[in-house]
Amino acid sequence: MLIRKKDGLFYFQFHNLSQFPKVRHGIFTRHGGCSPKPFQSLNSSFSVGDDPVNVKRNRRSIADCFINKAHEGSMVYLKQIHSDQVRIFKHRSESNLSERPEITMKGDAVITELPHRYLLIQVADCQAVLFYDPVRHVVANVHSGWRGSVKNIIGKTVSFMKQHFMSNPKDIVAGIGPSLGPCCAEFVNYRSEIPENLLKYRTRSNYFDFWTVSRDQMKSEGIPGKNIETGNLCTRCRTDLFFSFRGEQSTGRFSGVIGILP
Repeated sequence: MLIRKKDGLFYFQFHNLSQFPKVRHGIFTRHGGCSPKPFQSLNSSFSVGDDPVNVKRNRRSIADCFINKAHEGSMVYLKQIHSDQVRIFKHRSESNLSERPEITMKGDAVITELPHRYLLIQVADCQAVLFYDPVRHVVANVHSGWRGSVKNIIGKTVSFMKQHFMSNPKDIVAGIGPSLGPCCAEFVNYRSEIPENLLKYRTRSNYFDFWTVSRDQMKSEGIPGKNIETGNLCTRCRTDLFFSFRGEQSTGRFSGVIGILP
């Protein structure tokens, strides 16, 4: 992954997505915001106990990294519920410029072909999975934790791209953001939480490799392995860079963002 800095914020970019000049994307660190402990400092979530004033300021700082004030643009947020619900963002009027959480769309994946609409996913151990189809010029962003993996929200998102946007999965490029790695993804109660079809991803004792789960779910939908990049940064190991629920319990959420230019 590549590291960038803009206006005091650090964010990572995937090599494979960075080759496309009409894609704007980033996986932000926890640094550069205004939230106090335990949400220090670039928390983008209203639902963790942080002051909403701080969250709005942090979200504005993230938006400023993408939105050119000379052009129309906005951020698109979801009320994430650990579901397999995929939302298709088609109407400019649905943009959450007001940042009112009560009107935010519910779901855990969002797809759009609208330019200057930047899809934001909030995570703290779960995966933000970014997709781009350079032929159909469509982007998607997915929130996939272990529950999302069990429900295969990644595969369903790719299926939606094929059905609703005529995407050929061989064209889709994807990046799996920093998240809980196989080194720290321990599930003591895995026998009741993890279905049989995912038990093959158990690496040792009670630990699982959900990075490989996500790769395989994409490949099962036809995305070539060479088109998939994994961040390979464990959030629990790197709380110096990212929020981690497993590592900190009470903490903030960092952001993965993707959008397209005309």
